[in-house]
This record gives sequence, C-alpha cells and structure tokens, in this order.
Amino acid sequence: MTSSSPPPSLSPSAVSHPLDLGGRVALVTGAASGIGRACALRLAAAGAEVRAVDRDAAGLGELVERADRTGDLAGRIVPRVLDLTDLDAAEAAAAGTDVLVNNAGLQLVRPLEEFPPDVFHTVLTVMLEAPFRLIRGALPHMYEQGWGRIVNVSSVHGLRASAFKSAYVAAKHGLEGLSKTAALEGAPHGVTSNCVNPAYVRTPLVEKQIADQAAAHGIPEDRVVSEVFLKDSAVRRLIEPEEVAEAVAYLCAPQASFVTGTSLVLDGGWTAH
Repeated sequence: MTSSSPPPSLSPSAVSHPLDLGGRVALVTGAASGIGRACALRLAAAGAEVRAVDRDAAGLGELVERADRTGDLAGRIVPRVLDLTDLDAAEAAAAGTDVLVNNAGLQLVRPLEEFPPDVFHTVLTVMLEAPFRLIRGALPHMYEQGWGRIVNVSSVHGLRASAFKSAYVAAKHGLEGLSKTAALEGAPHGVTSNCVNPAYVRTPLVEKQIADQAAAHGIPEDRVVSEVFLKDSAVRRLIEPEEVAEAVAYLCAPQASFVTGTSLVLDGGWTAH
C-alpha cells in the first residue's frame, strides 16, 4: 500500500505557505522588460537574489530603479549586461544558480523562403543553445546541494506551429525537449525542469510583431490582435507578464516539487481545439 504522507520537505502547513526563496540565487534572462522583468521582480519579492541578465543596459537600469522604489526589493536585483550569443559567458554566468529562468527571446515574422538564414541562426542560438549552456552552467551547483529549479519560458508555439515563424517555432519545440531531458537527468538530484507556455503576452516582443504580421497575412495592423493573436484563443485577451511570473513562481514552490518534465500551459484555451 502506497503511503499518503507528504515528502519530508513538504509539511502539511507548507500547502498554503507563501513562496520563500530567501538565501537562493535566481538567474533570469531577458530580464530588462516583459516576462523577464515580471519574473525578476516576483522572485525578488520571494526573497531571492536575482541575477538579471539582458543585453539592454537601459532596461536593466529601469528594472533596478523599480525594485529600489519598492523598498523591500532594494538590493535584490543584480543586473548584468550580457549578449547570450556569447555562449561561454552565458554558461559562466549561471554558476552558483539555484533557480534558472530561461526567458530571453526574439522574433521575426517572414515566410520560409524569405527568412534570413543569419536570423534563423541567431534565434536558435539565443533561444535554444544559450538555455542549454545556462543549464549546463547551473547544474553542478544544483546537484551538489540537492535542490534546483529550472523554468524554461516556452510558448504555445512550443506545442503548436504558426505560419511565418519558422525559427521561433523550431526553437521553442527544441526547448521543450531540452527541458524534459533536464527533468529526467535532474530528478535524482532534487532538480526539477519545466516549461511555462503562454499564448500572446502583452510585451514589447509581441507589440513589435504587429507590422510584420499585418504584412505576412495581408491585413491592416488594427486587425492583427483580433484576427491573428487571438484567433485561436477561447479567452479573448492578451495575457499579462505578471500572470506568467506567477506560474514561474509556482514551479519554484515546495508545492511543485513533484512537477517536472512537463509544460504549464497558459494559452486561454488555444490548445483545447
């Protein structure tokens, strides 16, 4: 007969206990804006020291200013300007990390026959190879202490394809496989690895797509949100970055210690079709 008792690390009182990452170090890529910024602030609010990584120095400065204004978060955000195409530097930056959030991304909307090969290469480097190197850099410390959380910000496009997004879809599908492999290898060491899969989020990355989407689909820009972004969503709105950050925080909590190798889908019903 299987015991119904909770694991030693999860007492009954922990079920409703707020997330406490005091003493933990979290690394968030793409932290200067959008989902990354929301994740950095959320994890800092839980007590973590957050290594905020981005190539946008001005955006990182705004993040630190916002954290400092919050009071309790002052000093918890440690910014680092880093281009993730420097893969050796990315791997080195992850050393000593307890929580790794692979979030950085970029997008170009073009038909396959017009998609620039150099951009395809850059997208795969930043969104798939860099996460591999970051995980590789973080795992020795996680394994040594017997605890770690890897959260890969994937997308509904990690589960479904869309036309004109060959590089992005390829990278996100690859990230799903990488995340599952990390979950299988990390489980004996107390390390979980999961994906969070939002639909279209209200971020600069999405806003910058509007003109390209209009051109690719042959429609006016003011119809892109309703006819492209929300076409397959049962919930007819964009998701907010803070909602994604809450999903990331949940995967770091004691209550999620049994959740690994899976994808937490926040798609407004897109994949229910």
